[in-house]
Amino acid sequence: MGAPRHHGPLLMGATRPVRHIRPLGLVATIALVMGNMIGSGVFLLPATLAPYGWNGVAGWLVTIGGALILARLFARMAATRPDAEGPVEVIGQAFGPGIGFMIGWSYWVSIWTANAAIAIAAISYLSPFFPALAQQRGLAVAAALGLLWLMTLLNLRGARTAGQFQFWTLLLKLVPLLVVMVLVGLILVRGDAVAVAPWPAGGLDFGSVNAAGTLTLWALLGLEAASVGSDKVANPARTIPRATMIGTLATGCIYLVVCSGIALLLPPAIASQSNAPFADFVRLYWADGPARWVAGFAAISAIGALNGWILLQGEIPLAMARLGRLPRWMGQTVGPQETPVRAIVLSSLCASLLLLANSLRTMVNIFELMALLSTAATLWLYLACAASAVRLRLAVTTGVIGMGYALWTLWGAGLATSGASLILMISGLPLYYWARRRSAP
Repeated sequence: MGAPRHHGPLLMGATRPVRHIRPLGLVATIALVMGNMIGSGVFLLPATLAPYGWNGVAGWLVTIGGALILARLFARMAATRPDAEGPVEVIGQAFGPGIGFMIGWSYWVSIWTANAAIAIAAISYLSPFFPALAQQRGLAVAAALGLLWLMTLLNLRGARTAGQFQFWTLLLKLVPLLVVMVLVGLILVRGDAVAVAPWPAGGLDFGSVNAAGTLTLWALLGLEAASVGSDKVANPARTIPRATMIGTLATGCIYLVVCSGIALLLPPAIASQSNAPFADFVRLYWADGPARWVAGFAAISAIGALNGWILLQGEIPLAMARLGRLPRWMGQTVGPQETPVRAIVLSSLCASLLLLANSLRTMVNIFELMALLSTAATLWLYLACAASAVRLRLAVTTGVIGMGYALWTLWGAGLATSGASLILMISGLPLYYWARRRSAP
């Protein structure tokens, strides 16, 4: 555990400086990175990627390469700017506080949007145990809301509790991934008569690879988790770069094998209608019993990711409030772990409203809509971080490549989705100017 530090302003109700505890070491930080990435995306993406066939595999390869470039950027920022309030402050140093706010606001929106999608994914994987969840949309949304607020209450107990929960759920969520990896290997080695998606007659299609690459990036969102949560990481200049690179590489390799295997081996008629493609894959090539267990572990995986993202949804408003870019009341914290209670609760309220607004859609449709919007909103953070690395000369070559990858993926998201994320980014400006006027001397 890193050495405690003191902040100037006293915390809520304090009469003396409160020690700032950094509860996340290397193992816990790797668990945060991998736990945030290994969540809902990998367990629902095979159904979405199945129509892309081998273009989806190519999309994975491009995404993993791009994610490693971005991970390197975040690692470099953490090493050279260890005292910054996360990447939002570094962007502000490069392009000014207004741009820093818009990127931070967009990323905050992407987090609570993602949390709504992850909660739906978790409930989707519980449907084999509770069939009514798949049959009654209102019940599914109500269950997702209950899960969202259960994880919110857990995070209100502090980052240490959330980090411990993240570590144990990471161990459990690896189970279905390992099962599918072994099953795919056995199928290929035994050479059973299975229908593998054929190689496209005209070769790979650039547009399809681009679209698939945007979808696959959803599963790797979270590579920035250690940097965003730097305020809770012990020895951040050393821990964050190591955790970011290790977590991103390990997760990317697992995804490539598992997600591509299911997308290529699961019959299209099953994949297109599946609410739980991992479970359907195991059911088809093994048995019903193991499929139910896989579905249960997949639900645990999504719950673990939801826990990690709820931790981060409080850190972004906290950092911006400390920088004077959001109202001060959002930066108030409780206890020695400095838990941003108000920011966490407000974020979960926004996610809840988003779930209620889309309650008439199917679970798959809700997931796909929110996943694309969240991915596009997060890409603005990735683009701005890459541009900041170039402008501040932290990593010029890596930054240029990262900018190219972020722009390519934004194009793959489509003009409508990218445009919507841009509107969301701009929508926070009135609050920014109001906060600046309130904090002006």
